[in-house]
Amino acid sequence: MREQGRLTNIRRRIGRAPARRRVLRGAPALPLLAVLLAGCGIRATEVPTDFGPAPSRVRCSLGEPEPSAQESRGMPVRVFLRCGTSLVTVDRAVRVPEGAADSARRVLVAQGLLDQLAATPSAAEREAGYSTAVPGGTTVSGPRPGDPADTLRLSSAPGDLTAHALAQIVCTFSDSAAAEGDGSVVLGGPGEERPLRYACTDEVRARPGSERPPSSEVAGD
Repeated sequence: MREQGRLTNIRRRIGRAPARRRVLRGAPALPLLAVLLAGCGIRATEVPTDFGPAPSRVRCSLGEPEPSAQESRGMPVRVFLRCGTSLVTVDRAVRVPEGAADSARRVLVAQGLLDQLAATPSAAEREAGYSTAVPGGTTVSGPRPGDPADTLRLSSAPGDLTAHALAQIVCTFSDSAAAEGDGSVVLGGPGEERPLRYACTDEVRARPGSERPPSSEVAGD
């Protein structure tokens, strides 16, 4: 009987051994996974997380337009639109008749730029965060007698425009063939007030809502 009991115990031990070995082989997997996660700077968790979908477009960033398509629309220009708290440039095109005199050409370019500034941004631009404060229907004309030769007179007095709108116009004009290329532009309104020279500064481009373009008096012809 003793011998038979001893054989029974041996069989039982042999039957349990594989299960024990399986447990011992699988046990190191969990500590090893925790070590690997810690080494990558990731904290192990049993709670599922959801960070939401990735943004579809980088804010204030647009793809480059095809040069051939842009040239077919007219003369390439850049206009300043609002994005976030600053002004950023966007490529546009304006049509200017061939053979226009310099003074007439300046006004035509300025009107084309105004039209582009007042236009509703495209769907891609709106998705990227672009907007404009320049009111539609704004027009521009050349100098009056006694004004400096490079004066541009707006249908609205510069002082009546919002800070954003004035900053967009000044920075766009001063960076174009509508001005002399020195980072400033001479603007007047529809009234009898003397035109002033407005400058597009780094501060204006960075904070157009709070920094109005600085202005200074200019001598007439």
